[in-house]
Order: sequence, then structure tokens, then C-alpha cells
Amino acid sequence: MSREKRRRNAGVRYALRSFRSLPCHMGDFRRLKVWQLSTRLVVELYRVTSRFPKREMFGLTAQCRRAAVSVASNIAEGSGRGTPADFRRFILVARGSLHELGAQMHVARELDFLSQSDHQFLDQRIDEISRMLYALARNRAPSPSS
Repeated sequence: MSREKRRRNAGVRYALRSFRSLPCHMGDFRRLKVWQLSTRLVVELYRVTSRFPKREMFGLTAQCRRAAVSVASNIAEGSGRGTPADFRRFILVARGSLHELGAQMHVARELDFLSQSDHQFLDQRIDEISRMLYALARNRAPSPSS
């Protein structure tokens, strides 16, 4: 292999590595820490909501679960979009779903469906993920030319 060709291949490998490291172009959203944390939140939320009263199965239980799944889903969908502006928009939608979940957890606590310790745990996770989403959206703000 010629020296020129090796240099070109090295440049392509570097460009691909850089391209893959950008969250808005990632083919594998599962590498994003915020997505990993949000899926752990979904699992924990399913565990907690399984103890909600059965009469809430199609009410608060379903709303909480839907909002939690929406966070992870929007992160994944945004990472598959082609532009930083699209990625940012989906991250902001995910953050909105997370705030919706926070409000639902507050209601569940007020109704005594949720223990104080579970509420604190979930609230801390929601806060941590929210901060990560905010930072991600802020760092991926579209440039004035977009």
C-alpha cells in the first residue's frame, strides 16, 4: 500500500471516529450515558408503579410509564437524526417528558402511592437526567447558519 493511500485511510478513520463521537450523528445511541440512565429510570419506574393500586393501571400508572419511556425514546430518535438542530429538538422533548414524569411522581407521592424513599430516589434520578439533557441541548444548540 502506498504511503499516500495509508495517509488517506488514516484520515478517513480519524474522520469516522470523530463523526461517530458526535451525539447528533451517533449510530449507537446506547453509548450515551444519559440514555443509559434514562433506561435504568424506566426499569425502576416500572418496578415502583407495579405497586400502585390496580385501579390506576390505565390512569397514573400508564401516564408515568409512558412519560419515562418517552424520555429514552426521544434521546434515541434524536441521536438518529441528521442535524444538530434535530438532535437538540428531540433532547428538549425528552426533557419535557422528564418534567412531566416529575410532576406525576409528585402526585403519586401526594396520593400515598409512592413511599418517601422511592420518591426521593426517583426525584434524584430525574434531576440528574434533566441536568444532563440540559447540558446536551445547550452544547448542541444550532449555529446561526443552521
